[in-house]
This record gives sequence, C-alpha cells and structure tokens, in this order.
Amino acid sequence: MTSGVEPDMGCKARAQNRGADRALIGLLPKLEIISCFGVGLDGIDLSAARERNIAVTNTPGILGPEVADLAIARQIVMGDRFVREGRWLHGPISLGRRVGGKTMGVVGLGEIGRAIADRGAAFGMRILYHGPRPKPAAPYRYVPDLVELATESDFLMVASKGGPDTRHLVSATVIDALGATGTLVNVARGSVVDEAALIKALAAGRLGFAALDVFESEPQIAAELLALPNVIVQPHHASATLETRTSMGQLMIDNISAQFARQPLLTPIVES
Repeated sequence: MTSGVEPDMGCKARAQNRGADRALIGLLPKLEIISCFGVGLDGIDLSAARERNIAVTNTPGILGPEVADLAIARQIVMGDRFVREGRWLHGPISLGRRVGGKTMGVVGLGEIGRAIADRGAAFGMRILYHGPRPKPAAPYRYVPDLVELATESDFLMVASKGGPDTRHLVSATVIDALGATGTLVNVARGSVVDEAALIKALAAGRLGFAALDVFESEPQIAAELLALPNVIVQPHHASATLETRTSMGQLMIDNISAQFARQPLLTPIVES
C-alpha cells in the first residue's frame, strides 16, 4: 500500500511523497494494492503494477470542487497586501478587471477542469476548452489547438494531468499567445507549464499575471518567480479542506478494505 502525504491532488514522486515507482514496487513482493490519496497518477508506475497484477485506485469525484474554488478569485491577495501595508491610506487600489464577459480557456476538461468551467460559466464567462479529444457531453466549445485556445482566452486555467505526456504542454508559444493582458492559472502540476518561459514572459510584460498552486521543483520555488509582483503563489493546497481530505482518506481506506475482503474496488484505475 502507498499513499500521498502532502496537501496534493495526487500521488507525485518526490522526497516528501514518493508515489510508487518500479523500484519501490519491486521491493514489496506481497503488494496487492496501491491506493492513491488523490487523483493524479503521475507518481505511480502503472506498467509495473499491471505486470504484477497489482490493483491501483485513486480518489476521484471528491476534490474537484475544492480545486476549482481556489482557481477562481479576483484581487484577493493583492487587496489584502494593499490594506496590510498601509497603502490604502495614500489612495485607492488600482482597478481590477471584470470577470463576467471574459473568455476562460480550460486546459484539461476532466473532473477538476469541468468544475472550473462550470464556475466560470456561472460568472457569465465564455468557456472554451482543450484536451486530447472533445467531450461530447460538455456544453462548451472544444478547441483542438492549444495556441489558438490561449489566443482566444483572457484566463487560461491549467487542469490537465501531469506526467511526461504533458510536460511543458503550456510552452513559451502558448504563454505568448495568452498575451500581455492574459492570466495563467495552474492548479494541475508544475511540470505542465514551462516555468522558465513563464518567468521570462511575466518579467518582460508579455504575460499579464499568473496564479500558481504548483511548481516545477516544489517546495523549492525559483527566487525570480517569487520576486515578480504580478504573480500569486500558493503551497499546492487546492484540495486542502478538512471535509475533502477526510472524504479522500475514507475512500482510500474503503478501497483497501474492499481489496482484502475480495470485493470489487470502488474506484479502480483502468488503463485505456
């Protein structure tokens, strides 16, 4: 059995949260199930698990709303700093931008991406999305080209899966297409965004703003990124509410209990 231990959306292979790579799986000859505390599977070697017929589960259907709630906000952190630093005494804060009527592009319309899209629609935003394939049940327009999506978007919300298939999916070209008035929000994985390109674009004014809950080398964050005034950072805690984490933990335990009771797993991972 293995599980995530950091406030995270999935099992990510790191010092604090190793996931289950081939080497670890090989050290556990009696391993029957890998139960992941989260939805991301980029830290689990699914091929190695499949070779050993080891069951893999995660915790879908729980954390999407919490992650989506963090992804949508307007000048909250900036306003808090403005008041605490005494700047309000010398004049009003600069004007923000209306959310309603703007275009939100969602990268990855899975559980989390859909929850973000639905919240954006409730704010009166125009919603577009990009992913490997269209979602027939989605009421939003599918854009097959990510650069085109960024060009049309005021806000680009990154909610795709992590792993090698999506590494630097949000490239320098995508960031530049979002433009000097655009905002990039990443609640997926730090690896999905080319962080070096992001820093350069923000510093040069080619990208307007970024709000990041995840980073390429977290918890070590690039000093250049932290020094930028047009960035909001969070400690990879989008799903971190008591209710959500309790439900995730219970689902993890229920999957393990089902495995040892030789009953059907509640949320098995089935590779496509």
